Amino acid sequence: MRRILIVGAGQSGLQLALSLQAEGYDVTVMSARTPDEIRRGWVMSTQAMFGNALRTERIYGLDLWQAATPQIQGLQVSLSAPPGERALRIESPIDEPAQSVDQRVKMAAWLELFEERGGTVHYQGVTTSDLDGLTSLGRYDLTVVAAGKGELVSVFDRDPARSPYTTPQRGLAVAYVHGMTPDPLWPVPHVSFNAVPGLGELFVMPCHTLNGNCEILFWEAVPGGPLDLWQERRDPNEHLALTLDLAKQYVPWIYERCANVELTDARATLSGRYTPTVRRPVAQLPSGGIALGMADVVIANDPITGQGSNTAAKCAAAYVEAILAHGDRPFDRAWMEQTFEWFWESTGRHVTGWTNAMLQPLPEHVQGILGAAAGNETVARRFANGFSDPTDFENWFMSPDKAQAYLASVAS
Repeated sequence: MRRILIVGAGQSGLQLALSLQAEGYDVTVMSARTPDEIRRGWVMSTQAMFGNALRTERIYGLDLWQAATPQIQGLQVSLSAPPGERALRIESPIDEPAQSVDQRVKMAAWLELFEERGGTVHYQGVTTSDLDGLTSLGRYDLTVVAAGKGELVSVFDRDPARSPYTTPQRGLAVAYVHGMTPDPLWPVPHVSFNAVPGLGELFVMPCHTLNGNCEILFWEAVPGGPLDLWQERRDPNEHLALTLDLAKQYVPWIYERCANVELTDARATLSGRYTPTVRRPVAQLPSGGIALGMADVVIANDPITGQGSNTAAKCAAAYVEAILAHGDRPFDRAWMEQTFEWFWESTGRHVTGWTNAMLQPLPEHVQGILGAAAGNETVARRFANGFSDPTDFENWFMSPDKAQAYLASVAS
């Protein structure tokens, strides 16, 4: 039986662990926190997961919250120009419902499920020197690093050809709240994307958290601009008050739904920033061992397109497929690089290119697409479904010529 070590207990690491466990592999997970510590911790992400990503969980029976979590039915895009006035609004259903489950709920439950099924978990943080020792012992056939935050990321070299940014492109501020009223224009559960050109974006999405269903308010602020007010962690109540004050000023149609909101719990806020970066997939450790990076260890995109958890799930599925296909052969550097390149070409580059494009002022052809989507259900639905399958954007969204051809075909 092949032995796999997975360092990190987030979406990608635990999905990989549970999937390989179901396939008969001897899997060990290293987690910095216990399930109880995760549940008592701060919120970690926003994680709106769309149909294609959810399908990778369902293959192994890991979607445990289908009955409890709100079923997200579509996407709504609003443009605030000038700030405070809605100049454009697009709404569209999506072909398959999406969902968002607080990672404190999900990762704690997945860790417990992995142990219930006989998996081994070591609850300890892993340093670079620890990883060096683990890979040099020869105890594991394959070591995978899925800890996208912290010291271990530094052992994977930045890929400059695939990393156009050297500084953060947004400041992030998240609040989980109870008490929002439904959108009067479209009361079904949906993700709401509210852009304030040149300044940032406010996202609103339904979520399932520790104490039931809620909404997530998520500001993405252009660094140095008037929305960029979370450079240091604020008291949670102050964080929420500032979130609402900015909504009142820049996107009042969201603020109007927030008269009775309150935080879901004492640790329901998150803020920070990071530089979008693609890293090389193989870490060479000082003692000669190697490790394979996955998900946001090697592809860390900005959350503006909501693809973090989706990419993590798809990466886990791709790695499972590659591991199964490899049989009893050694998991050497060549295999690791080939496995990542396969995932990059099939998924990673599409997500990265689209996300990086959305961080910049929208070019004329994209403005034309959004304008057309406001009055054409076919265009709107294709854009909305792209959040589940970002590879489609290359066919019509990413270049002026393809956009023009597509819009002409729809018009005709």
